[in-house]
Amino acid sequence: MALYFYDTLIGQLGIEENDNKISAIHIPNGKKPDPASKIAETKIIKETAKQIKAYFKGELKKFTVEFSLGGTEFMRRVWLELIKIPYGKTATYGEIAKRVECEKGYRAVGLANNKNPIPIIIPCHRVIGADGSLTGFRSGLHIKQLLLDLEKKYSN
Repeated sequence: MALYFYDTLIGQLGIEENDNKISAIHIPNGKKPDPASKIAETKIIKETAKQIKAYFKGELKKFTVEFSLGGTEFMRRVWLELIKIPYGKTATYGEIAKRVECEKGYRAVGLANNKNPIPIIIPCHRVIGADGSLTGFRSGLHIKQLLLDLEKKYSN
């Protein structure tokens, strides 16, 4: 496992890889890095940082780096569904619950979002409340709003 940190638009971002796949993105106030990770800037970490930098500039709308997911089967279904939310668009927790065939599971979708190990690449920030409000973002609603505003600015 390797981990490297970069200064970004939203603060210091840690990118973690395991077996040459991204295993976590650590954003301010988010999940803490694995203490077993060694500080190293690997090829996949460099490429991920390059893509995230391009994302923040509005030059990249879809990530292409390989990643690996832990979590439960339900969490993985939710996370993979989040990737389908188009850049600059949002979906509600209820809509995601329906898409993963758990119609009344909007709270479970919220919990899965909270456990998302790879924010930004797996865009949990694009999930909003049924009334259109910003709800639940582990790193703070101000970062969620910043990411949504950035995507809105660069959407075509």
